[in-house]
Amino acid sequence: MNRTDPAGGTPDPLAGELAELAADAPPALLDRIAARRLHVPGPLEGLQVAFTDHGVAYLRAGMDDREFAAAFRARFARPLLPAGRPPAGLLPALRTGRLGPLRLDLRGLSDFEAAVLRAAAQIPRGQTRPYAWVARHAGRPKAVRAVGSALGRNPVPLLIPCHRVTRSDGTLGDYVFGSDAKERLLRAEDVDVEEVTDLARRGVRLVGSDTTGIVCYPTCADARRITPGHRRGFGDLAAARAAGYRPCLHCRPGDALPA
Repeated sequence: MNRTDPAGGTPDPLAGELAELAADAPPALLDRIAARRLHVPGPLEGLQVAFTDHGVAYLRAGMDDREFAAAFRARFARPLLPAGRPPAGLLPALRTGRLGPLRLDLRGLSDFEAAVLRAAAQIPRGQTRPYAWVARHAGRPKAVRAVGSALGRNPVPLLIPCHRVTRSDGTLGDYVFGSDAKERLLRAEDVDVEEVTDLARRGVRLVGSDTTGIVCYPTCADARRITPGHRRGFGDLAAARAAGYRPCLHCRPGDALPA
């Protein structure tokens, strides 16, 4: 029934429009303005994640609840609410080191930061790549130092595996959760940390096979199949090419960008 105005009983159109606005909020409205949080098991102790309706937005280890909430609010300016269960695919991704169907919410990153994280996400489990490789595959080959800064701001380490990125001199380098955690994660993925460290100390950045004439990063799956008697070490790609070697198409130590 239409409302009438107090003067003469005629329908009041404004009152009708206001009545139509008095509807319940959409059920998912809260999830669009807030993030959910929970503790999860994983390869590091004290893992907490925050996720939105777009996917996992933040992951940190070793923080108490108050520290995690403060760090999240400082970066994303969104409220946090407790979650009843993790988003689909999160626990398998943490267990295997592979994203699979898990969605990530990476809104708010600069174009460069997003490109760096996309490049880092391409590094296979059990392998490493130097900062220079990430810079090249992010489309900014001269921005090697900036790559380190972008990886330091990675909101979802472990899910985007910045622990698989090493310094360009071959040493393991820094990590958002500390160098000990980085080494522990790489060992858990069967990276031979001792060999990587020894090669870096000797100035060997690439390893080639004298039977195939292909040169790889030392942790590449192809490099691991080279028998000791056929392994050749090189300080850089120029030296390998001068010796007649060509870059591996899998780990891509050359200049070509990914397709």
